Amino acid sequence: MSDPAPAERYARARESAELDRSHPITASFAASQRFTLDPFQLAGCRALEEGRSVLVAAPTGAGKTIVGEFAVHLAMREPSDKAFYTTPIKALSNQKFRELQDVYGVDEVGLLTGDTNINGNARIVVMTTEVLRNMLYADSPALRGLRYVVMDEVHYLADRFRGAVWEEIIIHLPPSVKLISLSATVSNAEEFGDWLDTVRGDTEVIVSETRPVPLEQHVLVRGDLLPLFDDRAGIATAQVNQELMRIRSVKGPNFENNRRAQEMSSARNRGYEAPRRRPNRGGKRPVRSANVQRIERLDRPDVVELLARANLLPAIFFIFSRVGCDAAVQQVRRAGVRLTSQEERLEIRAIVEHRTRTLMDEDLAVLGYWDWLENLERGVASHHAGLLPAFKEVVEELFQRKLVKAVFATETLALGINMPARTVVLEKLEKFNGEARVAITSGEYTQLTGRAGRRGIDVEGHAVIQWTEGLDPQAVAALASRRTYPLNSSFRPTYNMAVNLIDQFGRPRSRQILESSFAQFQADRSVVGLARQVREQEESLSGYEKAMTCDRGDFTEYSAIRRDLSDLEKLNRKDANASRSTRDKRHREIDALRRRMLRHPCHQCPDRENHARWAERYWRLKRTIDKMRQQIEARTGTVARIFDRVVDVLTELDYVRVDEDGATTLTPAGRTMRRIYGERDLLVAESLRRELWKDLDAASLAALACCIVYEPRRDDGGPSERNLPRGAFRTAFSDTLELWQRLDDLERAHHLPGSEPVAAGLAQAMSSWARGATLDRVLDEADMAAGDFVRWSKQTIDLLDQLSIVADAPVASTARKALEAVRRGIVAYSAV
Repeated sequence: MSDPAPAERYARARESAELDRSHPITASFAASQRFTLDPFQLAGCRALEEGRSVLVAAPTGAGKTIVGEFAVHLAMREPSDKAFYTTPIKALSNQKFRELQDVYGVDEVGLLTGDTNINGNARIVVMTTEVLRNMLYADSPALRGLRYVVMDEVHYLADRFRGAVWEEIIIHLPPSVKLISLSATVSNAEEFGDWLDTVRGDTEVIVSETRPVPLEQHVLVRGDLLPLFDDRAGIATAQVNQELMRIRSVKGPNFENNRRAQEMSSARNRGYEAPRRRPNRGGKRPVRSANVQRIERLDRPDVVELLARANLLPAIFFIFSRVGCDAAVQQVRRAGVRLTSQEERLEIRAIVEHRTRTLMDEDLAVLGYWDWLENLERGVASHHAGLLPAFKEVVEELFQRKLVKAVFATETLALGINMPARTVVLEKLEKFNGEARVAITSGEYTQLTGRAGRRGIDVEGHAVIQWTEGLDPQAVAALASRRTYPLNSSFRPTYNMAVNLIDQFGRPRSRQILESSFAQFQADRSVVGLARQVREQEESLSGYEKAMTCDRGDFTEYSAIRRDLSDLEKLNRKDANASRSTRDKRHREIDALRRRMLRHPCHQCPDRENHARWAERYWRLKRTIDKMRQQIEARTGTVARIFDRVVDVLTELDYVRVDEDGATTLTPAGRTMRRIYGERDLLVAESLRRELWKDLDAASLAALACCIVYEPRRDDGGPSERNLPRGAFRTAFSDTLELWQRLDDLERAHHLPGSEPVAAGLAQAMSSWARGATLDRVLDEADMAAGDFVRWSKQTIDLLDQLSIVADAPVASTARKALEAVRRGIVAYSAV
């Protein structure tokens, strides 16, 4: 691209100077940054300076958090203003907390993540979204002076389990608070922005499709990185590289040998010598395609070395399986690959020892610490949810410092953690979704490859797709080219939400608030489209009706008789095994319809069959229109109808009462439920009210709380009764399970979806842990990775914390003891 002409440069400079004069705070902030801000970043900052809320949708790694940081900057200019920075996961909150501390100092920045409370009254507080939602319902004093709320990764709003929290916050934040919504690239950003504008007031929608670091797309075939797109065709056409298309044609048997010889020759010319390895590691895996005699796929160590030769490290290999990630690291290690220098290895060891110094030696041995450390010193690591949080954080830090060069990760790494790479490798374009292997979506492809390219470091990022059997280059190109990632609401009223809304606003106002949700906004928009289609189709229906008009009589009536007769005859033929009485009844109905048809005046019309053809079209279209009308009726007021069903359940259980005038108020039980958050809020509240858990000791209560939050794997058959904790736990668990069954029946009777049964798969392990058992014993009982056990332990702690606040004695004091018993060892570890 040629440099702009002098006149154009002058015009730009003049325009920039004028904008600087009109937005001096933005200009000053931009000048203090390490790099020149992009137009979309400046647009977001200027909108905030003008007093508007903003929605910024931009690709991963584009730097949209700068706009959120500018909101914090604005808050700190006024002595009494506050800014909250919310993130969807604790790891992101910890990361942002440290970053903001570096800028504003430790006294000005706080952190609230449920299990961590640091300087919570600071003027800048980083928190998970659930913490802010709970503060809003509790009308926390910490909300006073709040001027800005940053919602990072706001596209989590679509999350099936947690997405409703984002909508609750957006709806309930005071009108004076400006909202900064930061989202990955979504295809309906304008629709989401329109809703924000409706519920929050003046909101600027800023969409950027431009990656700050261009992405080069490759397919790895036989040791060669072939471009996915033909550069000669130009970006606008996005034509698939024809060499990839030709690979499917027949190649001679010597093709692979020639290719390998060429590769080795090229490597020697570049002065690279591959490390010595055992001559046979199991050989190459042949990948067979439709018209190819033989395509050899490189093993992972070979791919790592190829990227190293091409100066394409550090790289993230996305493997959609934890076992696959760990196996990949072992493969690379067994192959003798070492990507680090002696100085780097010393630095890695020093960082690891410092970050894990609080973990006990016996626990480190159980966690495979020494193998993990050796892998890190080689420059390779895995990253997935089963990894201990402390280990994951070390991997992230070492990767950011360019000390770890190759990370094998599941897709959870793509969810906002700051780990950009030079290259992203996708071994497959499908993953297991819990039920079947499914192709990844274009949105997932964009999210994963968005990690490639480090701003300020790389001129370009690289996405590498490994050739697999049946790979279609055209399909890959379509996946890489599309940007279809719609943001769809997952909002639904919960029991906790209902009692909080009724307590603050009363029932009529609560319904109005829920009608303003993004879920209803989207439903209403779809209704508008359906209504338009109905109007258009009704015009056609009217035309069909005219075309079948008969001067002998009402042809609509006549055609309806013919349709009923035809349908009944088809049913009679299809249901040959019907009882004698059923068949006789149908024959009588068929005879009656046939007599009516023959007596009808239209039956004698000479143009009858021509009319009938138009009638068939009429009835087919009418059936379609009727279905559309049913959809419209179902979608209108959907959220409020679900709210009414939730309130009906709460009324039947005496959490709310409706007086003679129709006013709805909370009972004492309803006021308790205001502080119970989670998927099983009703079950917890009812268990407390019925005193099902009053006889439990601390370890047993920890085990039961774990049963409430634990979600077993699909293949988890659950423990046998003899593997459950002994004593009072078994009675309490049985009573809780029976209560769940009654509540589930009640919910389904009120046309609510119900819930999954309470699962005791982790009960014995959690009881043992709370009683002080060693880590190796507990992980053996749990039959799960350390990272998973820590995650469920943290959720157990969250529930125990709630019980310690809302429960009566003795459960409240027992919950406090249980909480402390669980929060030890690897569970107590915190990086901040």
